Amino acid sequence: MNQQTRLQALSAFLKQQRSKIAPESVGLAAGTRRRTPGLRREEVAQLAGVSTTWYTWLEQGRDIRVSSSVLDCVATALQLSVDERKYLFALALETGGQTAPMEGQAQHEISPSLKRILQELRNCPTIITDRRYDIVGWNEAAAHVFLDFERIPADQRNMIRMLFTRKELQRLAVNWEHFTSGFLAIFRAYYGQYVEDDWYERFLEEMKTAHPDFERLWRQSEVKSAPEVLIEFRHAKAGKMLFHLTSLQVQGSADLRCSIYTPAPESSTEFKLRQLMERQ
Repeated sequence: MNQQTRLQALSAFLKQQRSKIAPESVGLAAGTRRRTPGLRREEVAQLAGVSTTWYTWLEQGRDIRVSSSVLDCVATALQLSVDERKYLFALALETGGQTAPMEGQAQHEISPSLKRILQELRNCPTIITDRRYDIVGWNEAAAHVFLDFERIPADQRNMIRMLFTRKELQRLAVNWEHFTSGFLAIFRAYYGQYVEDDWYERFLEEMKTAHPDFERLWRQSEVKSAPEVLIEFRHAKAGKMLFHLTSLQVQGSADLRCSIYTPAPESSTEFKLRQLMERQ
């Protein structure tokens, strides 16, 4: 992203995080004349030990000098998580740093060992994505629970896009917005990590233009690199299915993510999954 876009993203992030903090939670009086939720700019500045003018300029997205030590104070004042701190530093200091090109089919190949892992996870739907959330690998269980990705052209297998365009995925999750927000939280972490990759800005503009719901969910999205959640699906053939989602980074030169949906042990999900796969 260019400098102006990066600073705008930083501004939006700081405003969002400031709005989440209740004054009482940091020892400040709630007062009766607050027009917006959360802390005021001067209160964040006070908690961070910086001048109100400097913090205001930072939040306005002005091109000012920023140091790691001062950013750390701002991150503490805003009660940021580890992933949110990384995102803040990446946007403010342009420390994402990873800008390797992704053009060409070579970027969409996975190793034989990773293919073997997919096969071994027979009863756990598993999807492998790259840093743009393009699907580069999946197992048979994933094809049965989600959809047959093989029937989708390779250049259209972007998980974020498909969440907004494929009716099968929209009907699958009991709470589609919650399900989608989890993907967007990871996607935002990538967005901060690869701040110099213009592809992200083009993709975001495309999604905002084509899908009104996307802009709202993106604006509200958190920053998480590896959420672990319990997800409830209403499968068209199997009915209610419960999965624990575990998201893992695959070590190596390619920035790949392995998303494993493990059937909840207290449910009949694994039995239903076996039945689905045996019908083929």
